[in-house]
Amino acid sequence: MKYDVLIVGAGPGGIFTAYELCQKEPSLKIAVLECGNPLDKRKCPIDGKKVKSCIGCKTCAIMNGFGGAGAFSDGKYNITNQFGGTLYEYVGRDEALSLMRYVDEINLSHGGKGTKLYSTANTAIKKKCFENDLHLLDAQVRHLGTDINYIVLENLYNELKDQVDFHFRTEVQTVEKTADGYRLTTDRGEFQGDICVISVGRSGSKWMESVCTALDIPTRSNRVDIGVRVELPAAVFSHLTDELYESKIVYRTKQFEDLVRTFCMNPHGVVVNENTNGIVTVNGHSYEDPALHTENTNFALLVSKHFSEPFRDSNGYGESIARLSNMLGGGVMVQRFGDLIRGRRSNRQRIAESYVVPTLAAQPGDLSLVMPKRILDGIIEMIYALDKIAPGTANDDTLLYGVEVKFYNMEVEIDSNLRTKHEGLYVIGDCSGVTHSLSHASASGVHVARHILSLNA
Repeated sequence: MKYDVLIVGAGPGGIFTAYELCQKEPSLKIAVLECGNPLDKRKCPIDGKKVKSCIGCKTCAIMNGFGGAGAFSDGKYNITNQFGGTLYEYVGRDEALSLMRYVDEINLSHGGKGTKLYSTANTAIKKKCFENDLHLLDAQVRHLGTDINYIVLENLYNELKDQVDFHFRTEVQTVEKTADGYRLTTDRGEFQGDICVISVGRSGSKWMESVCTALDIPTRSNRVDIGVRVELPAAVFSHLTDELYESKIVYRTKQFEDLVRTFCMNPHGVVVNENTNGIVTVNGHSYEDPALHTENTNFALLVSKHFSEPFRDSNGYGESIARLSNMLGGGVMVQRFGDLIRGRRSNRQRIAESYVVPTLAAQPGDLSLVMPKRILDGIIEMIYALDKIAPGTANDDTLLYGVEVKFYNMEVEIDSNLRTKHEGLYVIGDCSGVTHSLSHASASGVHVARHILSLNA
């Protein structure tokens, strides 16, 4: 099967590469190869009743499939260069923001119209954070919600499916450079193309490393983010979430001077499992539809760790911590903040008596047996700092789910067009180690598509 452009991965990067190519040059023959399912076939078997924990599906419906790991996220598109990736280092600050705004326009035209755009600019909350040694990062935030995000993806797929050959449940095993392009060997045969765009997301980080090794593409070590997901009554953070929705707050700990940050805030949301390479970690979702709201808000508290010499495997470090949590708790573990401070494990009775009703059926346990002391001390210090701007954060009944790990690919050596040392081979989205968010990953896809089009102009 011969194509003009082969795209590996149907996450945000792959989708927006295909979309931009189809819009500007409909005659191109494009294939998208995805190890997961089409959007309408993505269904996690965990229902909280018959199936209460991860059963290790061959392809994780939460992580893989059309829309990527962001398909069932809360659909937050952060328009900023302050976090979410370093795309601006490759394309320029103004161009990066322009690409993200263009992605926002496409989302609005495909079902996102009417969703709110929040902003942290000129807010009194920023001053309140400064007064308490916390730093609120600047951003515009488009919140689609898990429900509207699904509709946007559905509309994008319906527009693309007649112009693009989608090959779902197709696992790419190897990428080879040929005399006239690239050959992809899969469990469903071989595919050939003049140009290859790889966009396999965070879940494809290990596979991406093997491709870089095989094709002698230089990489450098990236960080791993390790932490917990906090769940508390929505009223505690309502003065922040009502105005900002997503607040990225950074704190430098007094004890170790480590940076701890909030991440992926979900007002009135739910805590969920996710499976990355057989490791069960925790995440959060929220919905635009008020009928789907809960009484809780959840968010992550993360500490970044970056290793150089002699140890360079940041992801391996994060995996070992997550595996320990899985070993002790059979999956995700939950603990009351009050129990953690008192040095005792939570049990089902204490969780049941808590004023915060958990939205995920996790195993009560003791996070201090899982998390490295330095990281856990930083998280505790951050919770007390947040309590100053959102009183109630440090309540005994605040729930902590562990562990939350954000894996990042080794940073792949690419040029300003996101192209590797090999002509016609691009690496985009989170698997490049350059982007860490929906908006940046989508923008990288548009950027690469425009470069491909310029070659044929």
